[in-house]
Amino acid sequence: MTEYTDHHAPDGLRVRGTIVVVPGRGETRTTYERLGRRLAADAYRVRVIDSPYIVPADPIGSLTRFGAALADAVEGAATHDGATAHDGAVTVDRVVRPVVLIGADSGAAAVAALLNRAEIPAPWQPDAVVLAGLPGRAATAAGTWDEELDVRTSCPAHRGTLAQDPAVRRGALHDAVPEALLTAAQADDITVPVLLLVGDADPLADRQTLTQSAKSLPRARLSVVRGAHHDVLNDLQHRTVAAEVVTFLETLRNDLAPLIAVESSAW
Repeated sequence: MTEYTDHHAPDGLRVRGTIVVVPGRGETRTTYERLGRRLAADAYRVRVIDSPYIVPADPIGSLTRFGAALADAVEGAATHDGATAHDGAVTVDRVVRPVVLIGADSGAAAVAALLNRAEIPAPWQPDAVVLAGLPGRAATAAGTWDEELDVRTSCPAHRGTLAQDPAVRRGALHDAVPEALLTAAQADDITVPVLLLVGDADPLADRQTLTQSAKSLPRARLSVVRGAHHDVLNDLQHRTVAAEVVTFLETLRNDLAPLIAVESSAW
């Protein structure tokens, strides 16, 4: 049975949208407690699911199963958003739009592959996606656990979370992402708005491919985080990265029209 970690908007605030977070290799739902709480504080309904299991010998079947599990996760995230019917009666719970998927590492690759293959059932198609630390074809980290941590992050709090969580699979970054999954993820057929996030100190990223994807997709932005490593959502810059995600979410609610325009600046 699929399990979730849920983060709810503060009491009294109308829910602004639904976010489903998909972890990557070796990560657990606990890895995204900090991000989930921060996004929920801005009145978004956040659900963190388990990292998808992609069988190298059966990538298509794995994606199909992941798509069904993802659709169930979105459907189960229905909530009361404070709206009322014309007769004044309170409406039933529903999935509050926009629905946004946030994927990290292999979770980002699985989300991108699903959208490129249109595998998510139509009623729960996302309105946008955030793809963080999307791995390239050389995306494996060799070495000790400490060396893997160095690839992931320089944030002491995040390193502590990974080291103290017994469910974190150490050495997971040593596993190659299946070629079929990467091929599907890089097809550039995603039609919904996409925010690509990558750290400029991420040795597992293929910046050239990410730049090409940002130019090829109809509605995409590539945001490069200075000094960030592979776990770009959880590195030292996690506050700024979360702010970038929230800015994307709020811009999405405004038909992608920027809400702030800088007219003059001395820096």
